[in-house]
Amino acid sequence: MTKAGFVSLIGRPNAGKSTLMNSLLGEKIAMVSQKANATRKRSNAIVMHGDTQIIFVDTPGLHEREKVLNQFMLDEAMKAMGDCDLILYLAPVTDSIENYEKFLKLNNNKVKHIVLLSKIDQVSQEKLFKKIAQYNQFSDHFEALIPVAVPKKVGHKDILDTISKLLPSSPFLYNPDDLTSELVRDIYAGFIREGIFSCVSDEVPYESDVLIDKIEENEKLDKIFATIIVEKESQKGIIIGKGGDAIKRIGKYSREKIEALSGKKAYLDLEVVVKKGWTKDKAYLEKIGYSS
Repeated sequence: MTKAGFVSLIGRPNAGKSTLMNSLLGEKIAMVSQKANATRKRSNAIVMHGDTQIIFVDTPGLHEREKVLNQFMLDEAMKAMGDCDLILYLAPVTDSIENYEKFLKLNNNKVKHIVLLSKIDQVSQEKLFKKIAQYNQFSDHFEALIPVAVPKKVGHKDILDTISKLLPSSPFLYNPDDLTSELVRDIYAGFIREGIFSCVSDEVPYESDVLIDKIEENEKLDKIFATIIVEKESQKGIIIGKGGDAIKRIGKYSREKIEALSGKKAYLDLEVVVKKGWTKDKAYLEKIGYSS
């Protein structure tokens, strides 16, 4: 008898959800940034663990609503919580317990969840035990509490074993050889956005996005044509940089991630355009794929 199900990764912005999903998959398919609110849409990774197929769903962080784009991001996280079979709630060990209490109110015990106490390699054992004791006050609410250190893969087997016990009996929902059901263009757009977050500072990454216009696939070389959207002319100048140095860094960073995943060489053509107020323009957001 096989098992299968959807497991949503939930937590505050920059809790490490995308990093965990990539680590459990063993491949990089989700963009990762040290800056908060880098993930904007749901994405998934298909992980096989014995006779269990686990579809991890990465989500934007739980945060306060601001612009229309932020509202979409919060809606994405809430939908993922309601649509899944199980929730993994990521709680960095240095975080206040208040974030978890807010999550409990949002979830209202509708979906079973596991607490992952993450980044345990950053604190002493004494602090770790104190934090575990704080969460144990809520033991009636969660199915398990698992301490994890993602870079060292501490706790990974416990995560997969525990999920396997809790998911329903089901035929596999995807081909076991698949890594994700995401479109290649969405993964590549994420890599370019990661390049922007990595190579450009201040508010520019949060007011920029990437559209993949065209992909030409060949046996040894893929050509990717993409447009970077920003809100202001000044931001366009920052993205391009003096003599084009910034966009060259973004291109190099993104191309390396694309080539690592595809196993082929990649040619990347990046154009920068200004769309004033796009993060607040609901009609435009829907046009480029941010539709509820």
